[in-house]
Amino acid sequence: MTLPARDATLLAFEARWGAHSGAKEEAIRAELQLAPPRYYQLLGRVIDTEAALAHDPMLVGRLRRIRDDRRAARHGDGDALAG
Repeated sequence: MTLPARDATLLAFEARWGAHSGAKEEAIRAELQLAPPRYYQLLGRVIDTEAALAHDPMLVGRLRRIRDDRRAARHGDGDALAG
């Protein structure tokens, strides 16, 4: 299972930038020619693929946990944040 080049680019970008916000959004526009909301939409789809998990299991696992924790917090499921 091969990760498409665009998906690998998104993962590599995210691995470099992590949780930085303001400068990261400018870099998304400059380096990837994407609006930040579109970048996060695409990244969310990429991390759900088995190819992405095989490509960088640590990064994809971390991003999935962050997403799941945020989703649980929005829906009032505090137990998901505890563990």
